[in-house]
Amino acid sequence: MSAALFRSSTISEDQEYSKFFGHVSNQIRIFTFPRSMSLSPTINAVDLSAMNSLGLACKAERVTDLNDLSQLPALSALACLSAPVVVLGGGSNLVLPARLERLVVRVQLKGIDLVEQRPDAWIVDVAAGENWHDFVTNSIRRGWDGLENLALIPGTVGAAPVQNIGAYGVELDSRIESVTAWHIPESRLVTFKREACGFKYRDSMFKRAGLGQWLIVRVRFCLPRPWQPVVGYPDVLRHPALAGTTPEAIRAQQIYDAVCDIRRTKLPDPAVLGNAGSFFKNPVVSESEFNALKLRFADIVSYPQADGSFKLAAGWLIERCGWKGKRQGRVGVHARQALVLVNYGQATASELLDLAAAIKQSVLKAFGVVLEIEPVLVSDAGD
Repeated sequence: MSAALFRSSTISEDQEYSKFFGHVSNQIRIFTFPRSMSLSPTINAVDLSAMNSLGLACKAERVTDLNDLSQLPALSALACLSAPVVVLGGGSNLVLPARLERLVVRVQLKGIDLVEQRPDAWIVDVAAGENWHDFVTNSIRRGWDGLENLALIPGTVGAAPVQNIGAYGVELDSRIESVTAWHIPESRLVTFKREACGFKYRDSMFKRAGLGQWLIVRVRFCLPRPWQPVVGYPDVLRHPALAGTTPEAIRAQQIYDAVCDIRRTKLPDPAVLGNAGSFFKNPVVSESEFNALKLRFADIVSYPQADGSFKLAAGWLIERCGWKGKRQGRVGVHARQALVLVNYGQATASELLDLAAAIKQSVLKAFGVVLEIEPVLVSDAGD
Protein backbone atom coordinates (compact mmCIF):
# COMPACT_ATOMS: atom_id res chain seq x y z
CA MET A 1 0.00 0.00 0.00
CA SER A 2 3.00 2.31 -0.01
CA ALA A 3 2.89 5.36 -2.25
CA ALA A 4 6.32 4.25 -3.44
CA LEU A 5 4.47 1.85 -5.73
CA PHE A 6 3.38 4.81 -7.81
CA ARG A 7 4.91 7.72 -9.65
CA SER A 8 3.42 10.83 -8.11
CA SER A 9 3.01 14.51 -8.75
CA THR A 10 1.30 17.23 -6.79
CA ILE A 11 -1.52 18.96 -8.66
CA SER A 12 -2.29 22.64 -8.26
CA GLU A 13 -5.69 24.28 -8.50
CA ASP A 14 -5.26 25.24 -12.16
CA GLN A 15 -4.82 21.64 -13.26
CA GLU A 16 -7.57 19.31 -14.39
CA TYR A 17 -8.68 18.11 -10.94
CA SER A 18 -9.52 21.65 -9.86
CA LYS A 19 -12.77 21.29 -11.81
CA PHE A 20 -13.86 18.68 -9.25
CA PHE A 21 -12.51 20.15 -6.04
CA GLY A 22 -12.03 23.92 -6.45
CA HIS A 23 -9.41 25.52 -4.20
CA VAL A 24 -7.57 22.51 -2.83
CA SER A 25 -4.04 23.43 -3.85
CA ASN A 26 -1.40 21.49 -1.88
CA GLN A 27 -4.06 19.18 -0.47
CA ILE A 28 -4.14 16.57 -3.24
CA ARG A 29 -1.57 14.25 -4.74
CA ILE A 30 -2.13 12.17 -7.88
CA PHE A 31 -0.45 8.89 -8.82
CA THR A 32 0.04 6.95 -12.08
CA PHE A 33 0.64 3.22 -12.47
CA PRO A 34 3.75 1.56 -13.92
CA ARG A 35 1.83 -1.67 -14.67
CA SER A 36 -1.66 -3.15 -14.72
CA MET A 37 -3.29 -6.47 -13.89
CA SER A 38 -6.52 -7.80 -15.38
CA LEU A 39 -9.84 -7.93 -13.57
CA SER A 40 -12.57 -10.39 -14.51
CA PRO A 41 -16.09 -10.22 -13.10
CA THR A 42 -18.26 -13.26 -12.48
CA ILE A 43 -21.12 -13.38 -14.96
CA ASN A 44 -23.62 -15.52 -13.07
CA ALA A 45 -25.93 -13.84 -10.56
CA VAL A 46 -24.47 -13.62 -7.06
CA ASP A 47 -26.57 -13.56 -3.90
CA LEU A 48 -25.48 -10.52 -1.83
CA SER A 49 -27.82 -11.11 1.11
CA ALA A 50 -24.91 -12.35 3.24
CA MET A 51 -22.69 -9.49 2.06
CA ASN A 52 -24.73 -6.59 3.48
CA SER A 53 -25.31 -6.19 7.20
CA LEU A 54 -29.02 -5.55 6.72
CA GLY A 55 -29.28 -9.00 5.15
CA LEU A 56 -31.49 -7.65 2.37
CA ALA A 57 -32.24 -10.02 -0.48
CA CYS A 58 -30.20 -8.86 -3.49
CA LYS A 59 -29.08 -10.62 -6.68
CA ALA A 60 -26.11 -9.01 -8.44
CA GLU A 61 -25.53 -9.75 -12.12
CA ARG A 62 -21.78 -9.02 -12.12
CA VAL A 63 -19.36 -9.12 -9.20
CA THR A 64 -15.58 -8.78 -9.13
CA ASP A 65 -12.96 -8.72 -6.37
CA LEU A 66 -10.29 -6.03 -6.08
CA ASN A 67 -7.24 -7.70 -4.52
CA ASP A 68 -4.39 -5.55 -5.83
CA LEU A 69 -3.98 -1.87 -6.64
CA SER A 70 -2.62 -2.70 -10.09
CA GLN A 71 -6.12 -3.96 -11.02
CA LEU A 72 -7.56 -0.46 -10.76
CA PRO A 73 -7.07 0.57 -14.43
CA ALA A 74 -8.85 -2.64 -15.50
CA LEU A 75 -11.67 -1.74 -13.11
CA SER A 76 -12.14 1.62 -14.81
CA ALA A 77 -12.23 -0.10 -18.19
CA LEU A 78 -14.98 -2.43 -16.96
CA ALA A 79 -16.89 0.47 -15.41
CA CYS A 80 -17.09 2.21 -18.79
CA LEU A 81 -19.25 -0.64 -20.05
CA SER A 82 -22.03 -0.30 -17.49
CA ALA A 83 -23.88 2.01 -15.13
CA PRO A 84 -21.91 3.40 -12.15
CA VAL A 85 -20.29 0.61 -10.16
CA VAL A 86 -21.18 -0.27 -6.60
CA VAL A 87 -18.22 -0.48 -4.21
CA LEU A 88 -18.85 -3.12 -1.55
CA GLY A 89 -16.70 -3.25 1.56
CA GLY A 90 -18.40 -4.77 4.57
CA GLY A 91 -21.82 -3.84 3.18
CA SER A 92 -22.64 -2.23 6.52
CA ASN A 93 -23.99 1.08 5.29
CA LEU A 94 -25.81 0.20 2.07
CA VAL A 95 -29.44 -0.43 1.25
CA LEU A 96 -29.31 -2.78 -1.73
CA PRO A 97 -32.17 -3.37 -4.19
CA ALA A 98 -33.63 -6.82 -4.89
CA ARG A 99 -31.82 -6.95 -8.25
CA LEU A 100 -28.58 -5.20 -9.14
CA GLU A 101 -27.44 -4.90 -12.75
CA ARG A 102 -24.49 -2.65 -11.93
CA LEU A 103 -20.98 -4.04 -11.60
CA VAL A 104 -20.29 -4.75 -7.92
CA VAL A 105 -16.68 -4.42 -6.71
CA ARG A 106 -15.77 -6.19 -3.48
CA VAL A 107 -12.73 -4.46 -1.98
CA GLN A 108 -10.31 -7.06 -0.60
CA LEU A 109 -7.20 -4.89 -0.19
CA LYS A 110 -5.29 -5.75 3.01
CA GLY A 111 -2.42 -4.29 5.01
CA ILE A 112 -1.63 -2.24 8.13
CA ASP A 113 1.65 -0.30 8.27
CA LEU A 114 3.14 2.01 10.88
CA VAL A 115 4.54 4.77 8.67
CA GLU A 116 5.99 7.06 11.31
CA GLN A 117 6.23 7.46 15.07
CA ARG A 118 6.22 11.20 15.64
CA PRO A 119 6.40 12.96 19.01
CA ASP A 120 2.82 14.15 18.50
CA ALA A 121 1.25 11.20 16.66
CA TRP A 122 1.34 7.66 15.33
CA ILE A 123 0.99 7.71 11.53
CA VAL A 124 -0.61 4.48 10.30
CA ASP A 125 -1.56 3.38 6.76
CA VAL A 126 -4.46 0.93 6.50
CA ALA A 127 -5.79 -0.76 3.36
CA ALA A 128 -9.46 -0.24 2.57
CA GLY A 129 -10.42 -3.91 2.82
CA GLU A 130 -9.39 -4.30 6.45
CA ASN A 131 -12.25 -4.89 8.90
CA TRP A 132 -12.82 -1.69 10.88
CA HIS A 133 -13.32 -3.20 14.33
CA ASP A 134 -10.39 -5.59 13.89
CA PHE A 135 -8.18 -2.63 13.03
CA VAL A 136 -9.37 -0.69 16.11
CA THR A 137 -8.67 -3.74 18.29
CA ASN A 138 -5.24 -4.17 16.70
CA SER A 139 -4.45 -0.49 17.28
CA ILE A 140 -5.30 -0.59 20.98
CA ARG A 141 -3.15 -3.69 21.45
CA ARG A 142 -0.20 -1.95 19.78
CA GLY A 143 -0.63 1.20 21.85
CA TRP A 144 -1.90 3.31 18.95
CA ASP A 145 -4.69 4.86 20.98
CA GLY A 146 -7.35 7.25 19.72
CA LEU A 147 -9.95 5.04 18.00
CA GLU A 148 -11.35 3.27 21.07
CA ASN A 149 -14.62 5.27 21.03
CA LEU A 150 -15.26 3.93 17.52
CA ALA A 151 -14.96 0.26 18.46
CA LEU A 152 -17.44 -2.34 17.21
CA ILE A 153 -18.76 -0.20 14.35
CA PRO A 154 -19.42 -2.64 11.49
CA GLY A 155 -17.81 -2.29 8.07
CA THR A 156 -14.39 -1.78 6.54
CA VAL A 157 -11.69 0.86 6.85
CA GLY A 158 -12.41 2.07 3.32
CA ALA A 159 -16.08 2.65 4.04
CA ALA A 160 -15.44 4.57 7.27
CA PRO A 161 -14.41 7.92 5.70
CA VAL A 162 -17.30 7.86 3.21
CA GLN A 163 -19.77 8.17 6.09
CA ASN A 164 -17.32 9.95 8.39
CA ILE A 165 -18.31 7.52 11.13
CA GLY A 166 -18.47 8.69 14.71
CA ALA A 167 -19.53 7.57 18.16
CA TYR A 168 -19.35 8.60 21.81
CA GLY A 169 -17.74 11.97 21.19
CA VAL A 170 -15.19 11.05 18.49
CA GLU A 171 -15.63 11.78 14.78
CA LEU A 172 -13.42 9.86 12.36
CA ASP A 173 -12.19 12.95 10.51
CA SER A 174 -10.38 14.07 13.67
CA ARG A 175 -8.16 10.97 13.37
CA ILE A 176 -7.45 11.07 9.62
CA GLU A 177 -4.40 12.56 7.94
CA SER A 178 -5.24 11.60 4.34
CA VAL A 179 -7.37 9.35 2.14
CA THR A 180 -6.18 7.72 -1.09
CA ALA A 181 -8.91 6.95 -3.61
CA TRP A 182 -9.25 5.81 -7.21
CA HIS A 183 -11.29 8.09 -9.47
CA ILE A 184 -13.05 5.45 -11.54
CA PRO A 185 -14.19 7.53 -14.55
CA GLU A 186 -10.74 9.07 -15.19
CA SER A 187 -8.51 6.21 -14.00
CA ARG A 188 -6.59 8.30 -11.50
CA LEU A 189 -5.32 7.49 -8.01
CA VAL A 190 -5.44 10.58 -5.80
CA THR A 191 -4.44 11.22 -2.19
CA PHE A 192 -6.50 13.85 -0.37
CA LYS A 193 -5.37 15.54 2.80
CA ARG A 194 -8.07 15.64 5.45
CA GLU A 195 -9.03 19.22 4.62
CA ALA A 196 -9.80 18.26 1.01
CA CYS A 197 -12.15 15.40 1.93
CA GLY A 198 -15.11 17.68 2.65
CA PHE A 199 -15.95 15.93 5.90
CA LYS A 200 -19.23 16.83 7.58
CA TYR A 201 -21.52 15.05 10.04
CA ARG A 202 -21.88 11.51 8.60
CA ASP A 203 -20.83 12.85 5.23
CA SER A 204 -17.85 13.44 2.95
CA MET A 205 -17.10 14.50 -0.59
CA PHE A 206 -16.72 10.79 -1.45
CA LYS A 207 -20.37 10.22 -0.48
CA ARG A 208 -21.64 13.41 -2.10
CA ALA A 209 -19.92 12.52 -5.40
CA GLY A 210 -22.33 9.60 -5.81
CA LEU A 211 -21.90 6.00 -6.91
CA GLY A 212 -19.26 5.07 -9.41
CA GLN A 213 -16.94 8.00 -8.78
CA TRP A 214 -14.48 7.18 -6.00
CA LEU A 215 -13.13 3.92 -4.60
CA ILE A 216 -11.10 4.41 -1.44
CA VAL A 217 -8.01 2.17 -1.34
CA ARG A 218 -6.12 3.44 1.70
CA VAL A 219 -6.62 5.60 4.78
CA ARG A 220 -3.73 7.23 6.62
CA PHE A 221 -4.49 7.80 10.30
CA CYS A 222 -2.94 10.35 12.62
CA LEU A 223 -3.41 9.01 16.15
CA PRO A 224 -2.56 11.57 18.84
CA ARG A 225 0.37 11.43 21.23
CA PRO A 226 0.06 12.05 24.08
CA TRP A 227 -3.35 10.43 24.11
CA GLN A 228 -6.26 12.06 25.93
CA PRO A 229 -9.45 10.15 26.84
CA VAL A 230 -12.81 11.25 25.41
CA VAL A 231 -15.45 10.35 27.97
CA GLY A 232 -18.04 13.09 27.63
CA TYR A 233 -20.93 10.72 27.05
CA PRO A 234 -22.62 9.65 30.32
CA ASP A 235 -23.00 6.02 29.18
CA VAL A 236 -19.23 5.75 28.82
CA LEU A 237 -18.30 7.70 31.94
CA ARG A 238 -20.68 5.71 34.15
CA HIS A 239 -19.74 2.31 32.73
CA PRO A 240 -18.30 -0.24 35.22
CA ALA A 241 -15.13 -0.50 33.10
CA LEU A 242 -14.28 3.04 34.23
CA ALA A 243 -15.66 2.73 37.75
CA GLY A 244 -13.40 4.21 40.40
CA THR A 245 -10.92 5.50 37.81
CA THR A 246 -9.89 9.14 38.02
CA PRO A 247 -9.89 11.03 34.68
CA GLU A 248 -6.10 11.18 34.55
CA ALA A 249 -5.84 7.41 35.15
CA ILE A 250 -8.27 6.32 32.42
CA ARG A 251 -6.73 4.10 29.73
CA ALA A 252 -7.81 3.55 26.14
CA GLN A 253 -8.45 -0.16 26.81
CA GLN A 254 -11.04 0.77 29.47
CA ILE A 255 -12.92 3.01 27.04
CA TYR A 256 -12.68 0.32 24.35
CA ASP A 257 -14.14 -2.27 26.74
CA ALA A 258 -16.92 0.11 27.83
CA VAL A 259 -17.89 1.05 24.27
CA CYS A 260 -17.95 -2.58 23.11
CA ASP A 261 -20.15 -3.56 26.04
CA ILE A 262 -22.52 -0.62 25.52
CA ARG A 263 -22.89 -1.35 21.82
CA ARG A 264 -23.48 -5.07 22.41
CA THR A 265 -26.14 -4.21 25.01
CA LYS A 266 -27.97 -1.58 22.96
CA LEU A 267 -27.49 -2.72 19.38
CA PRO A 268 -28.32 -6.04 17.70
CA ASP A 269 -25.59 -8.16 16.15
CA PRO A 270 -26.00 -7.99 12.33
CA ALA A 271 -25.02 -11.66 12.14
CA VAL A 272 -28.11 -12.49 14.20
CA LEU A 273 -30.57 -9.74 13.22
CA GLY A 274 -29.94 -7.77 10.04
CA ASN A 275 -29.33 -4.06 10.59
CA ALA A 276 -27.12 -1.17 9.52
CA GLY A 277 -26.71 0.44 12.92
CA SER A 278 -28.20 3.93 13.06
CA PHE A 279 -30.60 4.24 10.13
CA PHE A 280 -31.22 7.96 10.56
CA LYS A 281 -28.88 10.86 11.21
CA ASN A 282 -29.40 12.93 14.33
CA PRO A 283 -31.05 16.11 12.95
CA VAL A 284 -29.52 19.52 13.67
CA VAL A 285 -31.81 22.50 14.33
CA SER A 286 -31.23 26.18 15.01
CA GLU A 287 -31.34 27.64 18.51
CA SER A 288 -34.75 29.22 17.89
CA GLU A 289 -36.15 25.94 16.57
CA PHE A 290 -34.75 24.10 19.57
CA ASN A 291 -36.20 26.60 22.05
CA ALA A 292 -39.63 26.18 20.45
CA LEU A 293 -39.37 22.40 20.72
CA LYS A 294 -38.15 22.65 24.32
CA LEU A 295 -41.27 24.58 25.28
CA ARG A 296 -43.43 21.73 23.95
CA PHE A 297 -41.22 18.81 24.99
CA ALA A 298 -39.29 19.60 28.16
CA ASP A 299 -37.49 16.23 28.16
CA ILE A 300 -36.28 16.36 24.55
CA VAL A 301 -32.75 14.92 24.24
CA SER A 302 -30.30 17.29 22.59
CA TYR A 303 -26.60 18.10 22.26
CA PRO A 304 -25.45 21.75 21.95
CA GLN A 305 -23.10 22.38 18.99
CA ALA A 306 -20.19 24.79 18.77
CA ASP A 307 -22.01 26.99 16.24
CA GLY A 308 -25.00 27.52 18.53
CA SER A 309 -27.23 24.93 16.87
CA PHE A 310 -28.57 21.82 18.59
CA LYS A 311 -28.30 18.18 17.53
CA LEU A 312 -31.42 16.23 18.43
CA ALA A 313 -31.43 12.55 19.35
CA ALA A 314 -33.27 10.94 16.44
CA GLY A 315 -33.84 7.80 18.50
CA TRP A 316 -35.74 9.84 21.11
CA LEU A 317 -37.93 11.45 18.45
CA ILE A 318 -38.75 8.06 16.90
CA GLU A 319 -39.44 6.46 20.27
CA ARG A 320 -41.70 9.35 21.27
CA CYS A 321 -43.75 8.69 18.13
CA GLY A 322 -44.36 5.14 19.33
CA TRP A 323 -42.19 3.25 16.85
CA LYS A 324 -39.76 1.58 19.25
CA GLY A 325 -40.17 -2.21 19.06
CA LYS A 326 -42.86 -2.00 16.37
CA ARG A 327 -42.82 -4.58 13.58
CA GLN A 328 -44.13 -4.11 10.05
CA GLY A 329 -44.09 -7.42 8.20
CA ARG A 330 -40.51 -8.64 7.76
CA VAL A 331 -38.95 -5.38 9.02
CA GLY A 332 -39.22 -3.36 12.19
CA VAL A 333 -37.74 -0.98 14.75
CA HIS A 334 -35.42 -2.55 17.29
CA ALA A 335 -36.87 -3.02 20.77
CA ARG A 336 -33.84 -1.55 22.58
CA GLN A 337 -32.78 1.21 20.16
CA ALA A 338 -35.36 3.09 18.11
CA LEU A 339 -32.69 4.45 15.78
CA VAL A 340 -32.03 0.95 14.42
CA LEU A 341 -34.23 -0.63 11.76
CA VAL A 342 -34.01 -4.40 11.50
CA ASN A 343 -34.65 -7.17 8.99
CA TYR A 344 -36.38 -10.15 10.58
CA GLY A 345 -35.55 -12.29 7.56
CA GLN A 346 -35.74 -12.21 3.74
CA ALA A 347 -36.92 -8.59 3.62
CA THR A 348 -36.30 -6.38 0.60
CA ALA A 349 -35.18 -2.79 0.31
CA SER A 350 -38.67 -1.63 -0.64
CA GLU A 351 -40.12 -3.03 2.61
CA LEU A 352 -37.43 -1.33 4.67
CA LEU A 353 -37.80 2.01 2.89
CA ASP A 354 -41.59 1.91 3.30
CA LEU A 355 -41.04 1.60 7.05
CA ALA A 356 -38.47 4.41 7.02
CA ALA A 357 -40.88 6.67 5.12
CA ALA A 358 -43.64 6.05 7.66
CA ILE A 359 -41.26 6.88 10.54
CA LYS A 360 -40.08 10.08 8.83
CA GLN A 361 -43.68 11.18 8.31
CA SER A 362 -44.52 10.56 11.98
CA VAL A 363 -41.55 12.58 13.22
CA LEU A 364 -42.28 15.42 10.79
CA LYS A 365 -45.91 15.58 11.91
CA ALA A 366 -45.09 15.45 15.63
CA PHE A 367 -42.02 17.68 15.77
CA GLY A 368 -41.71 19.49 12.44
CA VAL A 369 -38.26 17.89 12.07
CA VAL A 370 -37.06 16.14 8.91
CA LEU A 371 -35.11 12.92 9.42
CA GLU A 372 -32.41 11.99 6.93
CA ILE A 373 -31.51 8.38 6.13
CA GLU A 374 -27.87 7.62 6.96
CA PRO A 375 -27.06 4.55 4.77
CA VAL A 376 -26.43 4.92 1.04
CA LEU A 377 -29.45 3.94 -1.04
CA VAL A 378 -28.41 1.94 -4.11
CA SER A 379 -30.75 1.82 -7.10
CA ASP A 380 -30.75 -1.04 -9.60
CA ALA A 381 -29.65 1.12 -12.55
CA GLY A 382 -28.76 4.69 -13.44
CA ASP A 383 -27.52 7.21 -10.91
